[in-house]
Amino acid sequence: MNTAREWKAPQTILAIALLPLVLYFNNPAIALLVGAAVSLIFNKTVIPHANILGKYALQSAIVLLGLKLNASQLVQISADYSLLVTGYVLLTLFIGLGVGAALNCDKKCSQLIASGTAICGGTTIASLSPVINAKPEQTGVALTLVFLLNAVALFTFPMVGEFLSMSQEQFGVWAAIAIHDTSSVVATSAIYGEEAAKVATTVKLGRTLWLIPLLLVASIFQRAGTAKLRIPGFIFLFVLAASLGSLVQLPEVITYTASALSKILLVVALFCIGTEISRKTLRGLRGRVLIHGLLLWALVVPLTLLLVMKLA
Repeated sequence: MNTAREWKAPQTILAIALLPLVLYFNNPAIALLVGAAVSLIFNKTVIPHANILGKYALQSAIVLLGLKLNASQLVQISADYSLLVTGYVLLTLFIGLGVGAALNCDKKCSQLIASGTAICGGTTIASLSPVINAKPEQTGVALTLVFLLNAVALFTFPMVGEFLSMSQEQFGVWAAIAIHDTSSVVATSAIYGEEAAKVATTVKLGRTLWLIPLLLVASIFQRAGTAKLRIPGFIFLFVLAASLGSLVQLPEVITYTASALSKILLVVALFCIGTEISRKTLRGLRGRVLIHGLLLWALVVPLTLLLVMKLA
């Protein structure tokens, strides 16, 4: 339970005071930047249990976004890009492990970075870490690197999309494949447009399901017994929300409210995620691990962009 003292801390009061301003701009990138700035200035916990608050705000935003889809759209988008997602995941794992070996990186760090880049960023790293018995510092560095690359994508991808005059569908697919975490995929695509966000969310959730076979294979190789395979419940709620749109003609006021609330929750989620950046985690980024993560992403981002421009 949070104590009253935690919520009365100066940095927490400032963060709460800034939140209405962040919501006014309604831009996830600004929310991330402001949250990170407060955290780095004070170098203390900004919002108690911000990771939990951000997680549920994001999941709720995704479920509400599902109300503007329908089951047929969901199935069609998933089917259209399932082969592309499969190819990306397998190729990125192969390249990532190869680059790690070529740089003589720590094996477990290499596995975490390759897997996080291939599937679902921080979620994959956090889930895989106990299976391969990674040390806390190995996990922390990989998570920090992925987080910073997410932030880079949040600011740069929309500019690239505008420069190349990408369609909403093209941008949504590219964001879903090339960006690590679900939060940044949804936020980045939402900046580009509502249709891009719908496509990106659907494709990204399909990519996230690759976490199941990854954990199973890793547990076998590590002789860790049966892996704990958990499919996040919000994925089922997202599908249920999309199905509801197929079965029932929802009043426009409901879909409009759901869309507006989804955007608000997304901004709140990115603000909370930004407050999780600390000076300590930034200091951990150095050496071969940093080079590995940057080089791998520098390879897959333009490759996926070229594929999407040709196929989507």
